[in-house]
Amino acid sequence: MAFETDAIVIGAGAVGLATGRAFALRGHETLVLEAQGAIGQGISSRNSEVIHAGLYYPTGSLKARLCVLGRQLLYAYLDKYHIAHERCGKLVVATEPHEAARLEAIFRQAGENGVEGLQRLSGEQARALEPELNATAAILSPDSGVMDAHGYMGNMAGEISALGGAVVVNTPFAGATPLEGGGFLVRTGGDAATEVTTRYLVIAAGLGAQAAAASVETFPAGQIPRLHYGKGVYFTCAGKAPFGRLVYPLPIPGALGTHYRRDLGGQARFGPDLDFVDAPDYSVDPARADAFYDTIRRFWPGLKDGALVPDYAGIRPKLHGPGELQTDFRIDGAEAHGLAGLIALFGIESPGLTSSLAIGDEVVRRLVD
Repeated sequence: MAFETDAIVIGAGAVGLATGRAFALRGHETLVLEAQGAIGQGISSRNSEVIHAGLYYPTGSLKARLCVLGRQLLYAYLDKYHIAHERCGKLVVATEPHEAARLEAIFRQAGENGVEGLQRLSGEQARALEPELNATAAILSPDSGVMDAHGYMGNMAGEISALGGAVVVNTPFAGATPLEGGGFLVRTGGDAATEVTTRYLVIAAGLGAQAAAASVETFPAGQIPRLHYGKGVYFTCAGKAPFGRLVYPLPIPGALGTHYRRDLGGQARFGPDLDFVDAPDYSVDPARADAFYDTIRRFWPGLKDGALVPDYAGIRPKLHGPGELQTDFRIDGAEAHGLAGLIALFGIESPGLTSSLAIGDEVVRRLVD
């Protein structure tokens, strides 16, 4: 049958836009639907804007493979289109001698993941790079960095339009019906509610992915993972930024932990922590600074009292709850839910921004190639 468009992607964050771009580059007419009034208003606008190297993720996982590949694609993309970024490097630090074994395990895991250029450093070598740092040992990851996520997303949206597609904001996804013979009838809400037929449908809705999947008729409820809201807050620091490189302590259960970055404007920022909440809430409780001071002073003893200022918060779409092992990305196709032509993305948290171009290519390859 003839379809009104080739592909519809639900969600105009970094991953949704990268997926729409991947469709458009292959000559498929593509619509990216966004419920908010602008692109990138969810997870993609409330993160650290860090370009991850791919150090931590389990061997053979989607996170390991797509982060390493995605980082390579991302740097090439940012360079090509002159989007602001800095390959500043990262130090993963042990602050006590007993942490040396965990640091070495990260180094070995990164090697298995194919991460390039890593160096083991003694505490003295790390302090030679960053004099204010407290570290007994460290890993230097030269290909970690920071980026302008909004500039990146805006450029991808422009590409989609230039290739004959469209990014349509203020257009919430209201549901879909699989069509006999293949494809989907997609319903949208908002002021211009309509129906559109499409050959391919991709759910890249971040925190709304589970609800979007539940709105697709015959999508099996048992294949929709439970969503856990992993809140993280950030604090800025008054005064001169203490380090030029990213600084990460060892990971905490369920996340990479509160880390340091100097953003592209030169501002020192710390975060995120991890707090599981019942519903999205983007407030920042100033009292959380107490725990930040304790964590930060382990690697930066020179942090002064009163220097931290509440900044912003983000919510991560976690597929694990408190005390549970961190999970992999889920890129669920027909093998999982039985609906040909549909892929649902669940649990695309960190390193989703870094991995976005690789995720987009992966989705389109599974559906089309």
